[in-house]
Amino acid sequence: MLTVETLYAVDPEAAKGFDTKGLRKNFHVGGQFAKGEIRLTYTHYDRMIVGGAVPAGGELVLDRVAECGTSSFLNRREVGILNIGETGTIQAGNDSWTLENGDMLYLPMGSGAVTFAGHGRFYIASAPAHHAYPAALIRPEDANQVHLGSPETANHRTICQCIHPDGVESCQLVMGYTQLHNGSVWNTMPTHVHDRRMEAYLYYNVAKEQRVFHFMGHPQETRHLVMANEDIVLSPPWSIHSGVGTGSYTFCWAMAGDNMQFTDMDMVAMEDIR
Repeated sequence: MLTVETLYAVDPEAAKGFDTKGLRKNFHVGGQFAKGEIRLTYTHYDRMIVGGAVPAGGELVLDRVAECGTSSFLNRREVGILNIGETGTIQAGNDSWTLENGDMLYLPMGSGAVTFAGHGRFYIASAPAHHAYPAALIRPEDANQVHLGSPETANHRTICQCIHPDGVESCQLVMGYTQLHNGSVWNTMPTHVHDRRMEAYLYYNVAKEQRVFHFMGHPQETRHLVMANEDIVLSPPWSIHSGVGTGSYTFCWAMAGDNMQFTDMDMVAMEDIR
């Protein structure tokens, strides 16, 4: 079963007037991981698509998505797929990959139908593409790992860069995940914006009784969204994207747009945040 919803882009002036319901309607994506289903959200931020596939021991096939206007999902797209569940498999064409928890798969334009099987919980992030780079399976030990923060500032974390210019090549998709260590709850603070690309966060490994407060909005007009486990939030190019949890968690970040350099960001000084 395939379900697709569409979210249109919002400018910062319009976002100023949103109440909590309006913010969640336009930037929060929930309920994407349903047993026996593929659920996708087609966004008008750089045409990024995010969603989940949960085969639950069976098989699910991702092929034609009407919103893309092509006969098959990956005809003019590339995709990054992160397994946040148990062991599962992905097949595209004549190739098949086994993904353990924390493994990520990159599939290029022209890969054909994608079959999900096993007990994985697969997070999907896809962007338009113009060239077919090689497919690649990235395990955590293969990722470029960057260690940032400290326990004293409650932001000790490890960034696993998986799909990026100095690692697995892509057309415009940049993707990886950040793990907060025990006792640390802050991510991406001091914060930043990057007008040259959008970003989406999937928060996961969030305990049932815990939450993450995700901060968004123009740096001088901030808002927040309360995120539960496996919730996704969209970050427009004009918005900060930062968060603090009531406990440790992990989040997957995926970006699409003009500049693929991970460090291309406009920092926001703490004294400038409102």
